[in-house]
Amino acid sequence: MGSTSAENTGNAGVGRRDLIKRSAALGLISVPTMSFLSACASGGGGDNNDNNSNQGKTSKSNPFGVEKGGKLDVVVFKGGYGDDYAKAWEANFKTKLGITSTHTGTQEITGKLQPRFNAGNPPDIVDDSGAQQIKIDVLYKNGQLLDLAPVLDAPSVDDPSKKVRDMIIPGTLDAGMQEGKIVALNYIYTVWGLWYSGKLFKEKGWEEPKTWADFIKVCQAAKKEGIGGLAHQGKYPYYINVAIMDLIAKTGGLDAMKAIDNLDPKAFVGSDAALAGVEAIYEVVEKGLLMPGTNGLTHTESQTRWNQYKAAFITCGSWLENEQLKQTPSDFDMKFMPMPLLPDSKLPFEAIRAGSGEPFIIPAKAKNLPGAKEFMRHMLSKEWSTLFAKEANSLTILKDGVDASVKLRPGTQSTVEASKAAGDNTFRYLYPEWYSEMDTAIQAASNELMSKRIQPKEWLKRCQAAVDKQAKDPASKKNHRD
Repeated sequence: MGSTSAENTGNAGVGRRDLIKRSAALGLISVPTMSFLSACASGGGGDNNDNNSNQGKTSKSNPFGVEKGGKLDVVVFKGGYGDDYAKAWEANFKTKLGITSTHTGTQEITGKLQPRFNAGNPPDIVDDSGAQQIKIDVLYKNGQLLDLAPVLDAPSVDDPSKKVRDMIIPGTLDAGMQEGKIVALNYIYTVWGLWYSGKLFKEKGWEEPKTWADFIKVCQAAKKEGIGGLAHQGKYPYYINVAIMDLIAKTGGLDAMKAIDNLDPKAFVGSDAALAGVEAIYEVVEKGLLMPGTNGLTHTESQTRWNQYKAAFITCGSWLENEQLKQTPSDFDMKFMPMPLLPDSKLPFEAIRAGSGEPFIIPAKAKNLPGAKEFMRHMLSKEWSTLFAKEANSLTILKDGVDASVKLRPGTQSTVEASKAAGDNTFRYLYPEWYSEMDTAIQAASNELMSKRIQPKEWLKRCQAAVDKQAKDPASKKNHRD
């Protein structure tokens, strides 16, 4: 979701580039089974007796007392961003601090790590992303995550007179928050929205639509040419929710978004913005403007057909370009655009969903806590941020974190331009991180909607029921957006 996708993912995908990801992939599977939950609960949180045993003397340049010659167990989601960036970090870490890393790159995060968390033997640092992500809220509730405040309050590698948190783009830490504590570092700066081929649009004489009416017109023009209008990653309804939820936020403004995150009794049923947003997407379904077959495809299958010019648009986060490198024609000219506006929208066309994806966590029972904290501190240095950009073609949450010598690919460059155009007009939902069960229920409703098995008003009812169910959990009161 990476950030986020499924095999590759995201939040996604950021998959990756959930600017990312995945995101994103953020909520692409249901909450882990009860056997896992109970095992987590019995494992408990708190410190492992061994996890500070390798701490040496602390100093401003070594705030966590890392001792040379130690070992670090690193597990990275190998999705759209790959894992070469982490290997580059690990090599640099060994050169600087003499710490050797055990590296695991995988898409099977739950499969590989669930048994280790259950046994109280987790890795030291994890990129917990992708379709098989272990949900952050589940890990947190079972005491499995380290509070990252000591890392964020440590001196910055680049400027020791400032804290690490002072070097980060404002608002990007929010996605890793549970009950007021930052327990996951969403590292990649991601944007979400629509994507199209600059080459296809130029050939057909289509212009980037700024209104929903014009978006529908382009989709209709595409249909006449034998091209689908909108593709989406049907087996993973997280992606179509990018469009639905963006339309709700842009139509109703930040209040409409916060109503959902804050579990308002009128978050969906009784919300004019929610009704308008879901009806707009359903218009695409009713008018036959979806790419044929898209409802039954995985993310990579839909995205590959889009790369083959079988659809005009696709919804995704900014990991898309990296995820599709092998499938994208060299002259495709990938472009990102904000969600077009419905009438009387409170946010401008330039407004985009933007924030952070690809959550990195430090397990509470990590064996080498000093090393894990220092590794994360270095992740938030310009040197490591630039290493990431070179290897993964994506931006990080570090302010001005990429050296000017790094040349980004066309799609990622277009997200940079969109972010500049948006300015302060950015928004980001937090309910997928806070309430994974509710997120899964909303995705399930969207899957039914896109298959025409339910209508917009039934979608609203199902989403509101998921909100109301979550609101009954007393712990929900500990999460709130002002």
